[in-house]
Parts: sequence; structure tokens; C-alpha cells
Amino acid sequence: MGEEEEEEETTVKVSSNQEEEAWNLRKQTQIVELSERLMSGDLKTQIEAARDIRKLVRKSSAKTRTKLAAAGVIQPLIFMLLSPNFDARHASLLALLNLAVRNERNKVKIVTAGAVPPLVELLRLQNGRLRELAAASILTLSAAEPNKPIIAASGAAPLLVQILSSGSVQGKVDAVTVLHNLSSCAENRHPIMDGKAVSPLINLLKECKKYSKFAEKATALLEILSNSEEGRIAITDSDGGILTLVETVEDGSLVSTEHAVGALLSLCQSCREKYRELILKEGAIPGLLRLTVEGTSKAQDRARTLLDLLRDTPQEKRLSSSVLERIVYNIATRVDGSDKAAETAKRLLQDMVQRSMELSMNSIQHRAASCTPSKIPSK
Repeated sequence: MGEEEEEEETTVKVSSNQEEEAWNLRKQTQIVELSERLMSGDLKTQIEAARDIRKLVRKSSAKTRTKLAAAGVIQPLIFMLLSPNFDARHASLLALLNLAVRNERNKVKIVTAGAVPPLVELLRLQNGRLRELAAASILTLSAAEPNKPIIAASGAAPLLVQILSSGSVQGKVDAVTVLHNLSSCAENRHPIMDGKAVSPLINLLKECKKYSKFAEKATALLEILSNSEEGRIAITDSDGGILTLVETVEDGSLVSTEHAVGALLSLCQSCREKYRELILKEGAIPGLLRLTVEGTSKAQDRARTLLDLLRDTPQEKRLSSSVLERIVYNIATRVDGSDKAAETAKRLLQDMVQRSMELSMNSIQHRAASCTPSKIPSK
């Protein structure tokens, strides 16, 4: 490379660096101006500043979000949530939501600054738009682990359960996701939901694709609720409650089948005499047999245990699923040798599942004929 080429390349780099510095300076000046307008402007100026923050953040990197938070915009935006003015609340909700997206530090800062109580108050509003924006904001904030116990203790959960019944499709998806996020918090000393959540969750599970991420979250919540007597009674009393769990065992993803069989097992273990016939009546056996072969290790164990509880034989004479599998494996060893025994045993068990499913086909076809179109997104 000649000297002229080197000089030209150096000039290009210097020019590029200068342009980047000038751009960063303009953006920093803009951030300072937005902060000043929020802190000292009248309500109209604050609303315009909040809208400008949203526009700026949507086109910028996480670094810009961090710089805006460092400039002090979070606190005045939270104060705007308390305003009786609709536009002020709407603009501040969108600004805070965009500041929190893809920025864990900002999520924590927003909650630490006191955003949760006004967001919970917005969940109480009859205005569906503000209420669901508040739910979306809480969803984003609940993704940060330090925020979960604060949100769980805020009283948001019962209000989110109400959205499960009366919100838009997106509102329901957001509410289920928040409840799922909060349910994973180890610091929760008390359940965040009661039996009132069961019926809307069952209805949503009926409508959605059983293998969807949404179904995985809904069945996880139902499994948690099945651990209380109130939750078990609500599942039984809900229209098609047990049937919907059985259908999820048959058609769900690995995750949703694990949770669905867990909920059914919880019912049966709590009172076999009460729940055994109810579960059998919904044709649970084929799906459970298939789960002993195709499910996760936890789902397989749960399916075997539930099958044992569902069998109409005395405890001392009951053939456990693990014993059945050993018998099939021994037969396969004699037929094809030890090298191919595992594969042959799996095929034999699958054949047994298929035969059992054929015996229950009338029940399955009846349920399929009564299915309604899915209304919940499959993703």
C-alpha cells in the first residue's frame, strides 16, 4: 500500500470518528433537553417530552436507554402516571415501557423509583387501553428477577386475573405471562393466585393450541393451583376442566404435557376415590400411556404414578408401570437380544399405546367434534 492510500484511509477513519462524535454529542444534548423538559416543563411540555423519549428509544440502542435513565427521566415519568390527564398517563406508560425493554438495569431502576403502585392503580381502571398498557409494563418489569417479589406483593395478581376474563387477546396473553413470571419467584411466601384464576385459565387453554408457549404457561399455573383444595375444586367445577387437561396431555408440547399430567396427578393423589372416575371418564388412559414413552422424564414418572392410581385393582395386586416396562423389556431381550432390546421394547409399548388409543377412539372423536376454533396466538 502506497503512502497516498495510507493517508486517504487515515483521513476516512478520522472523518468517520468525527461524525460519530458529533452524532453522540447531538444525542447527548437531546437527552439533556428531554430531561429538562420533563423536570421543569408544564404538563403539555412533559407529555411532548415523554412522547419524544419513546420515539428516540425505539430507534436507539440499549446505551441510549441507560443514558436517559441516568439523566433522571424515570422519576418524572412515574409522577405522570398519577396524573388525572389521560394523555399524560398514556405517554408516560409508553415511555417507561420502551425504557425498560431490553435493559435489565432500567427495569430495576423503574421499580426501585416507585413505579409499581401507580401501575397497579392503572390496572383498576375501566379504560381498557390504559389498563392493558399497565399490564404490558408490569410484564416487562417482571422479567427482572429482583422485581418479582415487589410486584408479587403489590396486589397486582388478582387484577391480572380479571384481565384473563375481560381483556383483549393481547391483554390475556400478557396477564398469563406476568402471573407465570411471578409464580417462579422463590420469595413468595403465599400463593399469588386463588381458585378464581382457574376458570379463565381453563377457558383460555381450551381456545389455544395445546403445544403453544401460551399453553405451557397456562398449564404451569393450573398445576400450581391444583396443589390447593380450592384450586382442585375449581378445576372440577369448571366446564370441561379435567377434559381440557386430558386433551393437553394428548396434544401438548413436552412442557405443557408435563404440567397437565402434574395437575391430574395432584387431583388423584389428594383423593383417589373422588377424582379417579372423573379422570377416567374423560378418556385419560391413551394419552397417559403414550406419555410414559414419549414425555420428559418427569412427565413419564408422573404418568406411571397416575396410571397406577387409576387402575381398578387392590394396591397389593396392582401391576405398576415400571414393572410392566421391565416385563416388556425382558420379552424384547428374548426376541431380539440385548443389543436391540430397548428399541424393541419401546416399539412394543408404542403398539400397546396405539391399541389402547383405538379402544378410546369414540370418546376422542366426540371431543374433536365439539372443539372450537383457536382464538389465542399459537406462539
